[in-house]
Amino acid sequence: MKKSSQKGVFKRILKQLKRYWLLLVFTIFFALLSVVGNLIIPVLFGMVIDLLVDVNSIDYNKMFTLFIAIGGTIAITCISQWLMNAINNKITYNVVRDIREEAFAKLQILPLKFIDAHSYGDIVGRNIADVDQFADGLLMGFTQLFTGVLTIVGTLGIMLAINWVIALIVFVITPLSLFVAKFIATKTYSLFKKASEIRGEQTAFIDEMIGNLKVVKAFNREDENLEKFDEINTRLTDASLKSIFYSSLTNPSTRFVNAFVYAAVALSGALMLIMQTPLPVVFSVGLLTSLLSYANQYTKPFNEISGVITELQNAMACAARIYEIIDEEPQVADKEDALELKAVNGRIEFKHLSFSYTPERKLIQNLNITAEAGKRVAIVGPTGCGKTTLINLLMRFYDPCGGEIDVDGNNILDVTRKSLRQNYGMVLQETWLKSGTIRDNIIMGKPDATQQEIEEAAKAAHSHNFIMQLPNGYDTVVAEDGGNLSQGQKQLLCITRIMLCLPPMLILDEATSSIDTRTELKIQEAFARLMNGRTSFIVAHRLSTIKDADLILVMKDGNVIEQGTHDELLSSDGFYSKLYNSQFAI
Repeated sequence: MKKSSQKGVFKRILKQLKRYWLLLVFTIFFALLSVVGNLIIPVLFGMVIDLLVDVNSIDYNKMFTLFIAIGGTIAITCISQWLMNAINNKITYNVVRDIREEAFAKLQILPLKFIDAHSYGDIVGRNIADVDQFADGLLMGFTQLFTGVLTIVGTLGIMLAINWVIALIVFVITPLSLFVAKFIATKTYSLFKKASEIRGEQTAFIDEMIGNLKVVKAFNREDENLEKFDEINTRLTDASLKSIFYSSLTNPSTRFVNAFVYAAVALSGALMLIMQTPLPVVFSVGLLTSLLSYANQYTKPFNEISGVITELQNAMACAARIYEIIDEEPQVADKEDALELKAVNGRIEFKHLSFSYTPERKLIQNLNITAEAGKRVAIVGPTGCGKTTLINLLMRFYDPCGGEIDVDGNNILDVTRKSLRQNYGMVLQETWLKSGTIRDNIIMGKPDATQQEIEEAAKAAHSHNFIMQLPNGYDTVVAEDGGNLSQGQKQLLCITRIMLCLPPMLILDEATSSIDTRTELKIQEAFARLMNGRTSFIVAHRLSTIKDADLILVMKDGNVIEQGTHDELLSSDGFYSKLYNSQFAI
């Protein structure tokens, strides 16, 4: 990421911190209090040492008072540091919560093309791992950055007051550590960014393998997957080692400069005392001891800040990936005067429709179709011809690139998505169930349904019998995506949802592909009753299931090349006829 982009990310982080300005004020106050305490302690110890220089005239009362002052200062400093850390934790995890909420909320309104273009694992990795990395860097920044800067400024001020000559020596030498830290930090940002991206790729691969483990085992792909995982893991190891190696150079480099500073203070101070020459300032052994302590205190924050800079580089790299999601263009919002579809008849028209997923690859061009209200429209054709794309356009998961789709004479771009989708019932070949009870999964489209309505819908979908055989019937808890149910049972539950809602328009995309033949015949009968008087779009590969359709659309390469009834298309001896006969050829 360019420097300008880094500044943009940093400004975004500051903007999110702004809402916790009161906590920031408190953390700065306690940081200041702890720094002042740490700065006072060396002076007090120096005064004690000066009392001990002349063993014949030690003022024990004054020494006792100094020790009480030292103990009280240490106690106040410790309490201040504890409070500062507690507030820093609260600020950090509130900011992390806000970012996660913002990112997740954005995911809910992102268009499907974004989800289709990014692996699930990468999206999950950004919301989980990258945010955690960001939290670690932000927490370290709060904990050490404030105190570090305040310590440097305060220590330098006191050293100037004690002995400006030695303070000047320290001031001239220490910027070397900052130059070293800055040089290394600018080099490590791109390495941390690369490691974060590879980590997302690894998460995506693991997610894919776990989700398709049965396929992996069925095709004996274990060894190939291990090789690919090892390759990704090796790249992650190399990127992580490089970023950590270069960033770890910061600490020893700055420590070398700091040791040099300490030696310079000790040598110059000792020479001033030994030479016994008139000094421009009052100086003593106790003050030299205090200066040595301050030299340590002054140089230590440079080590901490250099580490903070490294962690902040990693945090900003992770934050940039999160902000990429947050900054994505959301799906086009409903128009302000968008209509609410009510009392739908179901007449659907495609007028000069054009659509493509990518500009360079045309899919649907100048498509014109009319589906009369209450009619059954079947869509058939080879794989990749645009059948599912047509369904996505009907549901407005994607918007047309040209032309329009009308429902009862209303352009679907002029109606609200919610009212449009509420008028569709959809059963796809790929089922989707959420974690929860059987009842929870059935009533998704009608949350206020009664138990009697649920059972009647289940009986119509022929799912009631298998549900009652489950341990707790309709209260049986199913795992995510129905992991403890068979594919056929999951599909029956999806069909039950439709039977419960009874929407005016239906979309059935291989809705019975995973159901046994006997049950399928019963489902087809139920569907026939359900589709009566409802506009229905049926995507099917088994052409025997669509003989009774009022209109069959034959698609190829995104275009409708034939349309008509089953008998009409067979008699025309065209593409449909060849498809149909190929399924029943001996």
